[in-house]
This record gives sequence, structure tokens and C-alpha cells, in this order.
Amino acid sequence: MKFYTQQYAIPDVPMQAFIDSEEIWDIIKNTSTSPEKVLEVIQKALNKNRLSLQEVAVLINANDTASVNAIKEGAKELKNKVYGNRIVLFAPLYIGNKCSNNCSYCGFRSTNTEAERKTLSDLEITHEIEALQENGQKRLVLVYGEHREYSPEYIAHTVKVAYIVKKNSGEIRRVNINAAPLDIEGFRIVKEAGIGTYQIFQETYHPEAYKWYHLGGKKSNFENRLTALDRAQEAGIDDVGIGVLFGLYDWRFEVMALVRHTNHLEACYNVGPHTISFPRIKDAAGWEVGDKYFVSDADFTKLIAILRLAVPYTGMILTAREPAKLRDEIIQFGVSQIDGGTKIEIGSYSDTLNLKQNLNREQFKINDERSLAEIIDELLDKEMIPSFCTACYRKGRTGEHFMEFSVPGFIKKFCTPNAILTLVEYIEDYAIPSTAQKAWQIIEKNINEMEDDKIKSSLIEKIEKVKMGQRDLYY
Repeated sequence: MKFYTQQYAIPDVPMQAFIDSEEIWDIIKNTSTSPEKVLEVIQKALNKNRLSLQEVAVLINANDTASVNAIKEGAKELKNKVYGNRIVLFAPLYIGNKCSNNCSYCGFRSTNTEAERKTLSDLEITHEIEALQENGQKRLVLVYGEHREYSPEYIAHTVKVAYIVKKNSGEIRRVNINAAPLDIEGFRIVKEAGIGTYQIFQETYHPEAYKWYHLGGKKSNFENRLTALDRAQEAGIDDVGIGVLFGLYDWRFEVMALVRHTNHLEACYNVGPHTISFPRIKDAAGWEVGDKYFVSDADFTKLIAILRLAVPYTGMILTAREPAKLRDEIIQFGVSQIDGGTKIEIGSYSDTLNLKQNLNREQFKINDERSLAEIIDELLDKEMIPSFCTACYRKGRTGEHFMEFSVPGFIKKFCTPNAILTLVEYIEDYAIPSTAQKAWQIIEKNINEMEDDKIKSSLIEKIEKVKMGQRDLYY
């Protein structure tokens, strides 16, 4: 295996004022709420206006059944207004689990001597991607531990490998990255490889809580991680993803901090995060996290709905950490992306013999083990459109350009036809007959409901071209 070990020094970055723990708690504790105020805030969100921190706190503090139900229904309505009934699908691919950090909640932590360490070779990466392509995947997020071997050059190299692999009708059209913070030059190197979104999750935005869990390694530097996406923006990466690992600290604080981070990015770079992720803490090998800040299913559903109302145009990702039944229930309250057919053991997609999860070979436990085909079939049962669309990245609709299209509501106008075209590809190349029949019914229904006759006519023409063998058509 060829290693890319050049390292870039990341200078200490002073604490940024956009996360002030006392300010956030003051807003939560001093914001009053009532059913009337809750409805007023929900209506503002339904008008596609961003919520202030004080308005988010109104929703957080609402605990009566009627208000919580109103929040959920409002989020459901807003999601449909902005995104329609499509759900974007992707798969995570773990490239390597070597890690120099000691994070008490993570199976990859450096002190876990039972972990089986491995970095995929180029050939193994190819085999993994071929296995994903055989199931119909078009979008990947590559995941790396924080280790000297996973330099910007190495990350860029693996991205290029991913784009090259093409088996039968398969191809990867978008590669996102989930990796450790880089300096500006490192981010530039990765950007040149053609990545989509660069994800860095703060895990917890509370500085003291952060110290409890991050016991060693570069990740123990709270400020460096907090400002990582500022460096990404300075390097020209205008498509970034933020997230919290719920269960490390009070969920109310973390929701407010996610909105605050969004505000910071919008104020400084005229564009907020492309996605927000909200994984909940799950079992990991030898993990050392108590249940003081455990987030119940009810609170988890509520916080997802609040985030959708707070940030109407930001994609929201619900991962396979959650069980299938719960994912099916809460997807309607604001989620726009999910992973499908997920396996996170290194090399597990192409390994058809080792089907049982082994926590010593993965970062955490996966609780939704459905295949991609099963998830697509069940989405169709709910009259949702499974989407593998990557059109915005080809058309340059990222960063500020994405906001120009999404804020007025154009995102739904473009994304529904594009989702349909990727679904037609899936039908033609991968679907079993019963799934294909369901999919064609959903496609026909959605075309009939389109109000723009010009797009409707154009879409029907493009569908016929896909049926004749053309691929990767989009608006």
C-alpha cells in the first residue's frame, strides 16, 4: 500500500465567540413559552424564514402534548414544502480505522487494544465500491480515522480512486468526506480531488463536556475542531456538513449550538451548512459513556422537528445508528437524507461471508441492517421518491449558488424531476419486478401532479432516453 504521510501543522486557533455556553443557557432558561408562542414560531418557519435562537428556545421549552404535536406537524409540512416527498440515499465507506485520538465513546479510540486496525488498499477500495455499485449506490461518504497516514494527499487519492471505479451500469457520482480537521492548504488539496460535502462534527459544542470525552490526541483541541469549517470555507470548500453526537451533553444546548454554528457560517460566508447530522450515541467496543444525557425517542423526534423548523433549507441526515422502525417513523418530520444498506466494518461491503457485526471492527453498532433494496421498497410503500441525485454539484449549485436556488423554493422544482430520473435508472438497472411496479406507479403519480407543463414534458422525454440506455440525465 502507498502511504501519503506529509503533514500540515494546524495552528492553535483562539476560542471563537460564536459558541458562548453561558449565552446559550441564558437564552434557554430565560425564554418563556406558551401554545400561542409556539404556533407563532411555527408559522414563521412555514413562511420559510430562519428562526432566531430565542425562537428556537420557545420550541425547545414547549413540553405540552399539543405544542409538541404542533411542532412535529409543522416540521412535516415544511419538509414537504421545501423538499417534496423525495429522500436522498447514500452509503458510508470506511477507508481506515487507525486513529491517534482517545475519545471515550468511539470504538476506534487509540486505547482500544481489541480493535482490529486496517486501512484499505486501492484494490480493496475498488472491491468495496464495486459491491456498492452492484446494489445501485451512486453517492458515498468516505470516512477516516485521525492518523498520520490519512493526510490530505491520501484522502484526495482515495477520492480519485472512488470516482474511477465503474462496474457494469454502476458509477459513483458524488464523494463526500468525513475526516479530521485540516489546515487551509490541506483543505485545498482535498477540494481539488472533486469532493462534495466535507463533514466535521463537533460531537458536543459544550467546551467542558468536550473535555470529559476527548482524553487525548489532536481531537482534544476543542477550538481547532470548532473552527475547522471556517478553514474549509477559506480554502474554497463551500459545501460543508455539521453535526452533534447526541447523548454526550444536554440535547437542548446542542440544538441551540447547531443553530448558532449555522448562523456563524451564514454571517461569515453567506452560506450555512449543506447538511446537519444528529447521530445518537450507540454501543461501541469498550465504550465509557454514561446515560446521564441519554436522549429518549420522544426527545429525539422533537429535536429533529425543531431543527427542520429552525433551518428550512439545510439537508438533514438520519443515520442507520437508529433502528428501522424508528427511522421509518421520524423520517417524515424533517429528514432529507438517509444511508441505506450500511456496513461500517472495514472491508465489509465486499465480504459476503462475514455477515455478523463485530464491534471490534467498527466504530459503533448499526441498528438498521436493511439492504438498500429493502429500504427503497419501503420508501416506495410510503409514496416517497428514493433519490440518488447529484445534479447540483454538476451544475455548480453549491454554497451561495445553492442558497439562491433553494431559498425561493426552486430546490423542489428541480430536485423532484432529478430524483425521478435517478429512480428510473435504478428501476432499469437494479430493481426486482415488484419494486419496479411500485416505482412506476409513484413516478406516474408525481408527474401527473406537476404544475409546470414544460418540465413535465421534458421529464417524460428524459425518462424515455433513460429507458433507451442513456444515463446521468438531470436538470
